[in-house]
Amino acid sequence: MMSNGYGERDRKIDFLFKVVLIGDSAVGKSQLLARFSRNEFSLESKATIGVEFQTRTIVVQQKTIKAQIWDTAGQERYRAVTSAYYRGAVGAMLVYDITKRQSFDHVHRWLEELKAHTDTNIVIMLIGNKSDLGNLRQVPIEDAKEYAEREGLFFLETSAFDSTNVEAAFFTVLSEIYRIVSKKALIADEKSQSNGSAPLIGTNLVVSGQEQDIGLQKKACCST
Repeated sequence: MMSNGYGERDRKIDFLFKVVLIGDSAVGKSQLLARFSRNEFSLESKATIGVEFQTRTIVVQQKTIKAQIWDTAGQERYRAVTSAYYRGAVGAMLVYDITKRQSFDHVHRWLEELKAHTDTNIVIMLIGNKSDLGNLRQVPIEDAKEYAEREGLFFLETSAFDSTNVEAAFFTVLSEIYRIVSKKALIADEKSQSNGSAPLIGTNLVVSGQEQDIGLQKKACCST
């Protein structure tokens, strides 16, 4: 279950997740941020100047998550996005404009830069923005789906203008981050138990001939 998080100030925060917005200038990153954080859209939006981020609180599986969403603040025009911008990010929204083929062609450069500055477990959503302008489309949805599948990215087309899939995109990223964090915590807890004096629960239930299979399952579970 997820709450919309608008106006929630007094709730105890369980997790703070930093998510960065990257992509070419004028693809609608600031509008996506405004739509998600404040449910606003401006037809007179100007290029972002200076460092900017917004927050929004949501609830995932009864845990309160504060999302801190960073915008590249116009730096992408000068290819001056620094490592400090990426530091601490656990999620990323890689945005292109479906009406500008060049912005999609630049996606791979942004992805390489992102991977060079962040942890390998970062959750990445490829976003084709401005889906409301389908009559001006230059990027077939099939091309984006194929690229996302090849690179292991989540993918959605969105419209900050009419809100299409904006909530779904951010909620998907934040929920996946929470899943990864929870899994790491569970694995750490299991390791701490296995290093103690008490045996693992279920150890005495392993029957002959199954030890190898169970060992492989544990290895597969804990290696990701």
